[in-house]
Amino acid sequence: MSLDRRSFLKGAAATSVAAMLPVNWVFARPTSVEPLDLSAVKWSKVEHLPAHFKVLNSSPLNAFPPEHLLDPATTPSDIAFIRWNGQMPDFDNIDADTWEFTVDGESIETPKTYTIAELKNKFKTHTQQLVLECGGNSRENFYPNAKGNQWSNSAVFCAEWTGVLVKDVLADCGVKSDAVYTAHYGADKHISGKGAAISRGVPIAAAMNENAMIAWAMNGEDIPYMHGYPLRIVFGGRPGSVSQKCATGIGVRDRVHDGKKMAAPAYQVPKNPVAPGEKVANKDFKIIEEMIVKSLITAPATGGEISLGEEIEVRGHAWAGTRDVAKVEVSYDYGTTWQTASLSKPVNPMAWQQWQLKVKLPQVGYYEIWARATDSKGDSQPMVQPQWNPKGYLFNGCHRIAVRVA
Repeated sequence: MSLDRRSFLKGAAATSVAAMLPVNWVFARPTSVEPLDLSAVKWSKVEHLPAHFKVLNSSPLNAFPPEHLLDPATTPSDIAFIRWNGQMPDFDNIDADTWEFTVDGESIETPKTYTIAELKNKFKTHTQQLVLECGGNSRENFYPNAKGNQWSNSAVFCAEWTGVLVKDVLADCGVKSDAVYTAHYGADKHISGKGAAISRGVPIAAAMNENAMIAWAMNGEDIPYMHGYPLRIVFGGRPGSVSQKCATGIGVRDRVHDGKKMAAPAYQVPKNPVAPGEKVANKDFKIIEEMIVKSLITAPATGGEISLGEEIEVRGHAWAGTRDVAKVEVSYDYGTTWQTASLSKPVNPMAWQQWQLKVKLPQVGYYEIWARATDSKGDSQPMVQPQWNPKGYLFNGCHRIAVRVA
């Protein structure tokens, strides 16, 4: 096995993979363990990805891991899903020492350009965990099918980011009173090689909180190539598409930003409920500005087998965009009854929360274990398909796994 096909899987993730049985029950996706590869930070093409990734596209590159590998509270960078909209930059020729980040736009008083060293020296450094979730996470679960990358439930991760706050950098340049939206810019090009691959933004209020960052480190190391080296704009609780990789700058606009993939229907949902399969005119869409409540079961791995009388720990993560999660419940009888899991507090706002529950299944046979989260404003995950939309965004139906009792 070549080194570029090996991967570093940490702690509980590796344990749960090894314990997984190679069976073909519903939801089961057997995965093998691969040994340490310290070059993961420099993966730059599909051939470098280890076997635990399912590749949806190679150009642009989109790939995700099995759900149970997301078990660690802080997601290792070589487990996190990968989402590119266009061509990746030539990373080997990027010099982080000379990389520049520009702040400009109609609603900036004094445009400025900073090196990474200047960002580090001029502003207070912050480290926090933030959830990044693709707006199309779990798209494969919609019926009828919605076009786009058919993500499973693992196009989400929560890593630790180190950098400076967007609001501190904007304040240094001066934000005018007519500011409406941010605009994010990066070095990745459209798949054709002409123009930007993506340039999205957020309402100005979202840029002025404590959980919007310009980061140079992920999990205490340089940001890996696949995740946006050498600088990334990171917005917790928002669609992952606004967290610009290979960031070259941020603008402050006096209007809703009109960059690449800001126009309908990209990263937008219908303004009003529609029937499954119904067509929607572009004028009837609205921008997704916050993610919604959701949970993920990371253990046991789906497809496992346990012994009658054995107590198992069901555990995972829950998150709710810019809100906290208030409760997680678990059912093994198709929602007939629910048990409340223990739930940790987030380490900081917009980080995911860990939950767990000890369960003893009552008799031999096949079981589905479901998880349902409720957020701090009382919104819960639906047990069935949520409101259908043409682009397959914001699927947050209950996650479920399959196990057998022998």
